[in-house]
Amino acid sequence: MTIHRREMLGAIAGGLTLATTPLAAAPLTSKRGRDATQLDVRPDSSEDQTAALQRAIDDAAERRVPLALPPGTYRTGTLRLPSGAQLSGVRGATRLVLTGGPSLFDSAGADAPTLSGLILDGASIPLPARRGLVHCVGARALRIEQCSITASGASGIWLETTSGTISDNILTAIAVTGVVSFDARGLRVDGNTILGASHNGIEILRTSVGDDGTLVTGNRIENITAGPGGSGQYGNAINAFRAGNVIVSGNRIRNCDYSAVRGNSASNIQITGNSVSDVREVALYSEFAFEGAVIANNTVDGAALGVSVCNFNEGGRLSIVQGNIIRNLRPKRPIGTAPDDDAGIGIYVEADTAVTGNVIENAPSFGIVAGWGRYLRDVAITGNVVRKAFVGIGVSVADGAGTAAISGNVIADAQRGAVVGLDHAKPVTPDLTKPNAARFAQIALGSNSVR
Repeated sequence: MTIHRREMLGAIAGGLTLATTPLAAAPLTSKRGRDATQLDVRPDSSEDQTAALQRAIDDAAERRVPLALPPGTYRTGTLRLPSGAQLSGVRGATRLVLTGGPSLFDSAGADAPTLSGLILDGASIPLPARRGLVHCVGARALRIEQCSITASGASGIWLETTSGTISDNILTAIAVTGVVSFDARGLRVDGNTILGASHNGIEILRTSVGDDGTLVTGNRIENITAGPGGSGQYGNAINAFRAGNVIVSGNRIRNCDYSAVRGNSASNIQITGNSVSDVREVALYSEFAFEGAVIANNTVDGAALGVSVCNFNEGGRLSIVQGNIIRNLRPKRPIGTAPDDDAGIGIYVEADTAVTGNVIENAPSFGIVAGWGRYLRDVAITGNVVRKAFVGIGVSVADGAGTAAISGNVIADAQRGAVVGLDHAKPVTPDLTKPNAARFAQIALGSNSVR
């Protein structure tokens, strides 16, 4: 038989290909990755699967291939996520149930760990303080996506010094907080649903004041209670503390014991385009030592106070409150807040702030308030519509109060007056828009439409 040159070259090339194929590289056995059942993992077994799952996770991570868990229930203790671990399930059908340990997943210093399409069930087993059912410290490019996280005995997800994405997950029956992040290094929390937590929905925190830049967008957060009590540290849908340059946008928030969004010492926070209903304290809050806040284009229906930008005494200053619709304010705040804290107010501001283009309706106390005693400086209130309020716009005229400009507003059905001078929360002047009313040098009162 004659062997042609082309056939010989093809045979040599095929031999070289086989020779250079790593013998240790096992083939993928699922479209989603390596099938965990080929590595002695057994779904729906009454036996604990911790050891088998950990071996499978480590083996797949070492080979840099995804690990696929078929449908079924897996009983397991704490599992470690090393660098390169990519664990996926069938959405709604692959359930990991915690049998014991400080977390279901624990990771430290890992590169690109990924969890997707899994039901993570904490079985309501109490976890240690400052832990999450998923607990990651120092993770880089973390991804937790399309998972269901339920019945955690502490927080749902706890992150420290981590970058990555938490997206399209559903968190239910969380004993503490849905998602906690300390000292993020480039984090996005978007498109998640959090239904029921007894501390807060999402916390973006830093151990000291500094840039954070976390994006909290497009989440649905409902039924957040202040389980431990307190005066506002719990019961919030989204809480940013000491974290600068955080963006909170496009979230749907309902039924919270305290605030929808609370920025505490969080400079350059942007709170925009959120839909808020049925919260029982300040809906949108920027407080304490911050510089810079944009609160714009939100809707608030049902709160004790719609927007509060305060604590000039602590250095809180510099904000824009624009284009919000705020209505149906409550006359009282929750038990636990300071007894002299006002309620029934649409917008409250203190220093270096423009309040413009907002619409406020049904405010039992004030539509807009500028200043608290002497804590008032450089506030412009222009182009707003205030309907059905006890006082349309209140402005501090106390000794030491700074300047305010009030013009171009439309004020209707304000029982006590359209624009009234205040000493703290107490009205102390007649309606300043009336002819022959007293004038105050620090108040530039322009033309307003009053009826």
